Amino acid sequence: MLNRQDILPLMLSASLTARDGGPKYAPMLRGVFPCCCLALLLAGASCQPHTAPAQREAAFGPERLRLHPVFTRFKDWTGDGEPDGIEAMVEFLDAFGDPTKASGRLIFELFEYKTHQPDPRGRRLASPWIGELTSDQAQRERWNRASRTYAFQLALPGLDPARDYVLTAQFDSPDGRRFFDQLVVEARREGTRRPATQPATREMTRGDR
Repeated sequence: MLNRQDILPLMLSASLTARDGGPKYAPMLRGVFPCCCLALLLAGASCQPHTAPAQREAAFGPERLRLHPVFTRFKDWTGDGEPDGIEAMVEFLDAFGDPTKASGRLIFELFEYKTHQPDPRGRRLASPWIGELTSDQAQRERWNRASRTYAFQLALPGLDPARDYVLTAQFDSPDGRRFFDQLVVEARREGTRRPATQPATREMTRGDR
């Protein structure tokens, strides 16, 4: 195959003919010139960037997290009509904005709600809850197929369902990335009291690892 340094002299000589009866180069290059063009095109195509398989796979991994605003709410696990804590439903989204799974550690904190403040977080109400998503068992127990979220039951008796609270979640991934989200868990308004339901996953206590 012709090298790049050989192509240019051949292309320049294509227009030259011998004036003294010597050999003419144009007929000879009729077959060479298309080959040269093809070689240049192939060389340019080989310089185009390609997406590595690892980069394509990373696009389907978690890029951000969200405390689901619909499914995260007060929860009654004992059936006495009073909330026993908050069920946090955590959704991970990939680069395309679609729900996906994740592996790592989550830290939850609950605060009083301050109205008319840029940062609505008031006094912290309890020590952080820590949840792991690093084992097969945790993945099976936490994953909710219907909502495509991870469920964490944050036990804290004595919450007032008539008040608003601020729940925060921080996710630490094994590769060092960190995601954060916070959600105002709104009070149950009059006439919106939900019936008690039994938990679908085990109760999570503070410091649970």
